Amino acid sequence: MKTIIAACSQNLSGSRASIQTALRTLLAVPWPSQRDVGSALQLLAVLQWVLSFLLLGIVSLLLLIYLLFTSLWLIPVLYLAWIIFDWDTPEKGVLAVSPLLPLVKTHDLSPRHNYIIGSHPHGILCVGAFCNFITGSTGFEELFPGIRSSLTTLAGNFRLPVFREYLMSGGERCLPCPARVGLRESAGNAVAIVIGGAAESLSCRPGVTTLILRNRKGFVRMALRHGAFLVPSFSFGENDLFRQVVFEEGSWMRSIQRRFQKMMGFAPCLFYGRGLTSCRSRVGEPLAVPKVENPSRELVDRYHELYISALLKLFNENKTKYGLSESDELHIL
Repeated sequence: MKTIIAACSQNLSGSRASIQTALRTLLAVPWPSQRDVGSALQLLAVLQWVLSFLLLGIVSLLLLIYLLFTSLWLIPVLYLAWIIFDWDTPEKGVLAVSPLLPLVKTHDLSPRHNYIIGSHPHGILCVGAFCNFITGSTGFEELFPGIRSSLTTLAGNFRLPVFREYLMSGGERCLPCPARVGLRESAGNAVAIVIGGAAESLSCRPGVTTLILRNRKGFVRMALRHGAFLVPSFSFGENDLFRQVVFEEGSWMRSIQRRFQKMMGFAPCLFYGRGLTSCRSRVGEPLAVPKVENPSRELVDRYHELYISALLKLFNENKTKYGLSESDELHIL
């Protein structure tokens, strides 16, 4: 009996020693720093945004169609009824509900005016525009007190199930085109428009600073009709975030992209991540615009040229601060 008790005591002592050793080993393992945790959370946030932007709408649509033919058919029926009931909400604007990409202002914006902000370049996913004018993560409202920012997107995005709720989760920060819905209220509104659109996204790639702007004048006409000041903004590094498979003009893949763009309003792109690249946005000097109910073509052309000059000035004054050389130029088509 004494032998058995001694053996048990020895085993217990060994177990306690093993547990203590394991605890010491565990405590010796370096815990992730606050910076590491922050970087991981940032990576997950970007990942969910990219996947949501690319897949949420179409996957939700396919899932609801599938559910129609199962015992859960009531779910898509009720959701369809909700969409019909809530159809006009994006057009009206809804009640509104933090920095990864630095936003830098060069001039103040007075809350006594409304603004149309031209966001350049489009890039693949409009990362700079999305972060600056929807999420508030870059501190727009702190930099411009009294100014409420919002970003326009294709009206068709608000017709995709579930994805429409994802967009509207930012409240009035996400608006369907045209931008006038964000200019109906009193002063202090800034509506951002990614002017280059899908046509510009097809040509974006690292090291390229070419904008589709020369014949894009609708935003100027809208600014004149509402008396909204024009503000240029440029996201340095936007085109460096992803690499894109660029198909040559005249190729059958380019033709498919063009046709899809005409039908859907956006063009499908083949792209892949390029690694950790900084994207910094600059908001330029506001261009005062008079309110003209029916602006003439000559007046639109004049303010369009003034806007281009302000954008070129913003680019040239800041390009060397964000990795470009003095010889780099901004090409406008």
